[in-house]
Amino acid sequence: MLDLALSQWLDTHAEGLDSGSSDPQVVLSQLAKANVLRVGISPFLGGSGKNLADAVEMLAAVASHSLTAAFVLWGQRTFIEYVLQSSNFALRERLLPFLLDGKLAGATGLSNAIKFLSGIEALQVQGSPTKVGWALNGGLHWVTNLRRSGFVVAAAVENTQGGKPFILAIPGSTTGLTRSEDLQLMGLQSSNTAALDLVQAEVGTEWLLHDDAQAFVQSARPAFLGLQCGMSIGLARRSLLEVEEHLQHDRSTLLETLLNQRWQLEGMVTELKRGLLNGRFREQPAALFCLRISLAEAAANAVQLELQASGGKAYLNEHGTGFARRWRESAFIPIVTPTLVQLRAQLQR
Repeated sequence: MLDLALSQWLDTHAEGLDSGSSDPQVVLSQLAKANVLRVGISPFLGGSGKNLADAVEMLAAVASHSLTAAFVLWGQRTFIEYVLQSSNFALRERLLPFLLDGKLAGATGLSNAIKFLSGIEALQVQGSPTKVGWALNGGLHWVTNLRRSGFVVAAAVENTQGGKPFILAIPGSTTGLTRSEDLQLMGLQSSNTAALDLVQAEVGTEWLLHDDAQAFVQSARPAFLGLQCGMSIGLARRSLLEVEEHLQHDRSTLLETLLNQRWQLEGMVTELKRGLLNGRFREQPAALFCLRISLAEAAANAVQLELQASGGKAYLNEHGTGFARRWRESAFIPIVTPTLVQLRAQLQR
């Protein structure tokens, strides 16, 4: 499914992307060159066709080689989905070509909005109306795909004059917007993940994505979480493939476990795709929450099975660098917002 050149590039740079020794500025351009950003988007809008389920499969394919690259792809593709779902057609026309070409990085800063709508935390960005738009103050503490050569980030904004919170696309060149140095992560270091600080940052009305944050998030959440699930799917598939290779010449007791885990995983993938395409998750978000939790657990179980199948080799640098990276990647998936703890708390409500 993946372009051969991209597959080879990801395999060559997977360790460097995880550790930060590979240039984080080139990840998006490599993805764009292979046209993975265009999957699931109408050709009339510059895409390659197919649907959102195909975009999930593409993200999973990237994640099977590098979760860092998949994390960048998730941020970019999710922001593209925001633009597609916005009624601001002028903004879409202006941004979409650059987003699809990878010349402009799109960052999904709506994790705070999802927590806010779930009653977990307050909105972190406040906007005061001006003659041409809003003056923004606040910050976003953890945002991915903030490429230094140019980015735009989506954020939910609390109106200081009252009224509903709204969604803005905030260009990285905005005066009063400051990007931190990259956060020092345990892995996924070349993902352009940083914090943003806004002090009287003026953004015009032409950057409005939606005037009702709650309605927009409810509409965009299936794509947000569905694409996010692609990271779990890709990592789980790769680890199970590694298990299969370890067991090729061995009638191991792990074979039955491998087959069961693969069967369960692909059953969840089928359910995810069906729900994304028939609109079920818009009306029944709890079903999507459960799938997100189950797929994250499937990824963790697959990596654990890989450890058992590889044995002591996993602890030898000569053989175990790929496994060690996947182990770190599996530790990251449960804490991507919304975290598994947050999802379980929402389900209890």
